[in-house]
Amino acid sequence: MDLAVEVQVASNHFPSNERYSLTDQVRRSARSVAANIAEAWRKRRYGPAFVAKLNDAEGEAAETQTHLELSVRFQYLMADRASALDQRYERLLGQLVTMSARPELWVIRAGKSQKS
Repeated sequence: MDLAVEVQVASNHFPSNERYSLTDQVRRSARSVAANIAEAWRKRRYGPAFVAKLNDAEGEAAETQTHLELSVRFQYLMADRASALDQRYERLLGQLVTMSARPELWVIRAGKSQKS
């Protein structure tokens, strides 16, 4: 969620003519990352659903990275700020891939205690 807030703040300075295009898209995808992770966590009882939502979060994170790069190329966002956000998204993507590759460490099984 912190990344979604940072993207929101960073996009506050985008030009008004981008309000219904790039600004909305980068904000939507950043928020969707957090929402998909939350939904995945609540679906830990169902391994395939858990992994599917993690994969959705992964796709939204990659989309957010693309929008951030476009923001730099359009000169709406400073490269250093975009790079810092991109690095954080890369770390998050690594965590999502790790969780997707080993869902048994996270999925709740009947009679088994949960891992956090």
